[in-house]
Amino acid sequence: MFTVFFILWIILNGRVTLELVLLGVLIAVAVFLFAHFAFGYTAFSERTVLRYLPLAVVYLINLMREIIIASLSVIRLILSPSAKPDPVLIAFDSHLPTEFQNVVLANSITLTPGTVTVQMKDGHFLVHCLRLEYAEGIEESSFVKLLRRVRLEEGKK
Repeated sequence: MFTVFFILWIILNGRVTLELVLLGVLIAVAVFLFAHFAFGYTAFSERTVLRYLPLAVVYLINLMREIIIASLSVIRLILSPSAKPDPVLIAFDSHLPTEFQNVVLANSITLTPGTVTVQMKDGHFLVHCLRLEYAEGIEESSFVKLLRRVRLEEGKK
């Protein structure tokens, strides 16, 4: 993580001088120590992040794809004179093991146009959808399937 902080420092400065490199090392160490003491960041955390990085990239690509598809659907709903919103609240259980996974799912649902997570508690979700068809299959969506592939231990950072 120190390396990431240092590279970010160099990129944001846009030039490389001895002065900037030395200052960058000091700042990267300071930020690394802050992350360690303030957030409990450990080597275990780094291994976990690196292990799940490919899955995170796949998840983000999937999220962008779902946002685009849902945006087009909502645009069609808005522009069509005959189509009317038919709002519905649905409840479902995600059966995801950690709070982190449930929060990621709740945020992904809310980021997707046409759906908003109204409530999330202990893996139980209440979601508002503009149309009933937007709610179909939400319990087994691609978000849930990808999040089930992550095996995090609750409480470890």
